[in-house]
Amino acid sequence: MTINRSWWLIAAATLIIAAPLLLPGIGGEFKGSDDLGTKAIAAARPDYQPWFQPLWKPPSVEIESMLFALQAAIGAGFLGFVIGRRTAGKNVSDR
Repeated sequence: MTINRSWWLIAAATLIIAAPLLLPGIGGEFKGSDDLGTKAIAAARPDYQPWFQPLWKPPSVEIESMLFALQAAIGAGFLGFVIGRRTAGKNVSDR
């Protein structure tokens, strides 16, 4: 009995997602480059003043993360749409 390649890919994706959650010793906070950059600038030049302030700050970190994920999803959807349209256009002209 052979297993379809799709099942292997699904199993690999599940393992990649689950491994960091299940392996012991992996912990800590995951911070973005904005947080790390801000801390590095504050350590190097404590008197530094930003050029501008944000127009709106989300009320919580969860909302900020959700908005970032939404922005990434919209961008990925747009990119997939463009690539799909270009690919479909080539396939239609080949017929």
